[in-house]
Amino acid sequence: MGFFKKIGDSMQGAVAPQSPEQVMAQQRAMGIDTANFGGPSNAAVADDDPIWEPVEGVSLQDYARVGKAAQGKGVTDEAGMKAVAVEMGFDGDAFLRASAVWIQRMGQQMAVGQRYRAFLDAG
Repeated sequence: MGFFKKIGDSMQGAVAPQSPEQVMAQQRAMGIDTANFGGPSNAAVADDDPIWEPVEGVSLQDYARVGKAAQGKGVTDEAGMKAVAVEMGFDGDAFLRASAVWIQRMGQQMAVGQRYRAFLDAG
């Protein structure tokens, strides 16, 4: 048995994979905010933070629901997203404007993207 195989076997299970929330908590504990490196912030976000407020009547959960429906239909462009949003009872133009804001918020705050993903996966 080779040296690296022995090392690998001895470390098997020693480092459990961590959830994104655990990684962000560790980064915050070390004083690291990924926004300082040009990425979205990993700072904690309260449930009553304005970042969660609906945009033009479109909540993050609504945005994920439309995204999931569009994904199921193979939609890959804004025109298709608008059409799916209209089918689901939203004003198409308002939905596209809201979509741009939700994307911007995801770029500002990791928690928004993570919550979006949870809604998308649940839908």
